[in-house]
Amino acid sequence: MKIEQMTPMANFTQLVTVRVLSVMYLMWGLQVGVASAQTQTNWGKYLNTDLDASHYLQTIVDESAGLVELPAGTLHLEHAIQVDLARTGFRELRGSTATRIIKTTPGPAFEVIGSHFRSADPEGFAEQVWDRERMPTLIGFAIEGQHPEADGIEASGTMQLTLSNLHLRKLRHGVRLVNNNRNLLIDACHIYENGGCGIFYDNVNLHQSNIVGCHISYCQQGGIVARGGNVRNIHITGCDIESNMGADQDPTANILIDCRRSDYGIAEVAITGCTIQHNDAGPDSANIRMIGNSNATDDGRPRNEGHVTITGNVLSDVHNNVWLEGCRGITLTGNTFWMGYDYNLRLDNCSHIVMAANNFDRNPRYDYGHARDSRNLISVKDCEDCTLAGLHVSAISGENAAVEFSDCKRLNVSGLTILDCQFALKINSVSQSVFSGCLINSSSDEGNRIQIRNCQNNRWDEAFDIPLVGK
Repeated sequence: MKIEQMTPMANFTQLVTVRVLSVMYLMWGLQVGVASAQTQTNWGKYLNTDLDASHYLQTIVDESAGLVELPAGTLHLEHAIQVDLARTGFRELRGSTATRIIKTTPGPAFEVIGSHFRSADPEGFAEQVWDRERMPTLIGFAIEGQHPEADGIEASGTMQLTLSNLHLRKLRHGVRLVNNNRNLLIDACHIYENGGCGIFYDNVNLHQSNIVGCHISYCQQGGIVARGGNVRNIHITGCDIESNMGADQDPTANILIDCRRSDYGIAEVAITGCTIQHNDAGPDSANIRMIGNSNATDDGRPRNEGHVTITGNVLSDVHNNVWLEGCRGITLTGNTFWMGYDYNLRLDNCSHIVMAANNFDRNPRYDYGHARDSRNLISVKDCEDCTLAGLHVSAISGENAAVEFSDCKRLNVSGLTILDCQFALKINSVSQSVFSGCLINSSSDEGNRIQIRNCQNNRWDEAFDIPLVGK
């Protein structure tokens, strides 16, 4: 094998090249280090002090190439940081579990502003939404309030706003959605101990929003609250939503949908696989409450909103576990109810409600303290055109009927099981309805009472052959 040796000139050239590259790399490293040190020094002026960092952080957001990395430590803000997407282009604000932003004045800590005020139809988008604005993201840091009217995040005109791994505490509203937004994602957030709402749909036009895997607890005016506006396609799944009502607040709920004073209403909602619980200190508190009466049509006909699915949830420890008023087209399946201090289920002036295989058990495991005061009643009042199948009710005591149907028509009630209830069933002024396949039984001689009054044109099965009270 022939081995070629390098000439002295080649050796010299190679050596010079290596040394030049080494010097260039060293200089680059020094520049990066200096820049990093300058950044740390600049942040250090505001980190863990009471100085207002609003102007400095706003400058960074405005001049960033897109990604804003928030430092570990605490920053105080006196002014909202505006993420004005039409002006700045794409933005992601990213922190760490050690990053804490404290808002010391009224208004949001972060105001995310887009220019999209239309639907999610692809034909309705300006190109700048895709070129500069889509998917603004806030991820991985904490926002706290030091003023009773400080909010966490406010969004208007956004497309694909993504909020993830955030800690929102001691604010008024954790997330406030206003004007127009589309395709919202909120996941893995801790929204805790706020004076207003955890997530607030504030008279907003918003279709397509997913709230997934969040803890939303101890917010005084409601957990997830939608009031007015034009809202469709809310999907709430895999969340723990607890104790979002204050004792000195107006009646609210862990999940509140209020369609009043809206021409468009709130509809097309899925609430699935959540634990939704607590508390009974709030007046008329509810786990899920929907008021479906949006504004009447021009000729005076009422509108009743719906297309809502409530499936596979665990519900307890409030005055009303599920309370539906003026709703149409709600499906409830596979839910577990207990400790409804007034009602486990309350349906008022509803139609086309479909229920199947829901459990309303009173487990002796919870027979202690204040829990003994819960009445756990089921009331269906002023309703029509509903199907209720497979309701399982047990161990309801007291002078009120465990299950009551009042002023209803065209109900199909089947597979109703009422066990060990002192006053099992009351049916008053019900017509054109069917009650079939029911089991009403009690191990006590004082149980099994049924009261049927002012009813006509109904069909009953043999379960109603037991002695009736006031037929």
